[in-house]
Amino acid sequence: MDESGKPQDPQESGPPQPPKGGKERRAPAPDGGKRSPGGGILMGRPFGVPVYVAPSWFLVAALITWVFGGQLERVLPELGSARYLVSLFFAVAFYASVLIHELAHTVAALRFKLPVRRIQLQFFGGVSEIEKESETPGREFVLAFVGPLLSLVLAGVFYAGMQLVEPGTVPGVLLAGLMISNLIVAVFNFLPGLPLDGGRMLRAVVWKLTGNPMSGTVAAAWVGRALAVTVLIGLPLLTHTGALGNTRPEIGGADSLTDALLAAILAAIIWTGAGNSLRVARLRERLPDLQARNLTRRAVPVETETPLSEALRRANDAGARALVVVDGQGEPTALVREAAIVGVPEHRRPWVAVGTLAQDLRDGMRVSAELAGEDLLEYLRATPATEYLVVEDTGEIYGVLSTADVERAFVSAMARPS
Repeated sequence: MDESGKPQDPQESGPPQPPKGGKERRAPAPDGGKRSPGGGILMGRPFGVPVYVAPSWFLVAALITWVFGGQLERVLPELGSARYLVSLFFAVAFYASVLIHELAHTVAALRFKLPVRRIQLQFFGGVSEIEKESETPGREFVLAFVGPLLSLVLAGVFYAGMQLVEPGTVPGVLLAGLMISNLIVAVFNFLPGLPLDGGRMLRAVVWKLTGNPMSGTVAAAWVGRALAVTVLIGLPLLTHTGALGNTRPEIGGADSLTDALLAAILAAIIWTGAGNSLRVARLRERLPDLQARNLTRRAVPVETETPLSEALRRANDAGARALVVVDGQGEPTALVREAAIVGVPEHRRPWVAVGTLAQDLRDGMRVSAELAGEDLLEYLRATPATEYLVVEDTGEIYGVLSTADVERAFVSAMARPS
């Protein structure tokens, strides 16, 4: 607060979210119902991790149903309109395979004591939101490798199933489709560029060779961007070479437009994911600069019946910017809310006791002055508040930490040039 008792920035939003490891996106906490804002529909909690289906999944499921239904019409024309029911089953089974792929990442992360916030099935696949980075390049490699490895295993299982059924039947076609789709998922994810699993494997290798995780991220991110350009240009051309089993001598028409659109979407996803991985890694390097001790405002202790004007006078004389309410023994009991001070006109401050503007200290509102970086952000996120009491390891009051100050420091770290 300044000399008039006004805060430098009276915003009361929560603390910034720390960057997370793994294949990640913004992750609002589940609300315990069937839906979570931005999360989609809650389908279950395998291994205690919530699984959500994003709204975009239904669009993709409808597209898969339509495309696969057209293929079934050529292979099994006797199905008639029932082919779309079979196609819908294929779409659900395919995404069940994607879920198993993501569960492989989740189980590996939990085994390495890395918290997993949620799994989300969405447009073009799934995301396991792992909240922390692996501690070693070996663990990073294993964590990335298990996903496409399990997709390969599933492809083998479906291939084995094909040997047990008659070809040209509904089970045979379904098993063949699932075998091919899981093989494609595995091969695609093995490509060595972020945000794909192969990119994380490349990052782990470079990290191991250089001893610097940032070097691994930079290398894998730029390979990912090169991969995005390759997909954008190469995928439409590949469909005309016969390599995908469908030679088209001329480039043009609706099929070519579809190929180009699909390539553009895939390229955009890879390019954006690579850029996000690079930004998160660079921000993570700067997080240690966020130290509770450096961001804490000096505070003066006042008793609950102290008039606000007198409390502000003491704070200004001491060069302090915060007020801590203490009891008769000098133990802190509450923090005077900065936003509440702003709402009191100056002419009323001599008659307003600071206790009426204070928020009682509750569990989690005492922050160690030694907290820094990601540990600090995680601590603040666990107990949202506008102010926190910062204490030394001895229990002595160090000052008050404002969420607004943490947010400004966080934004400054993000904006700082690399």
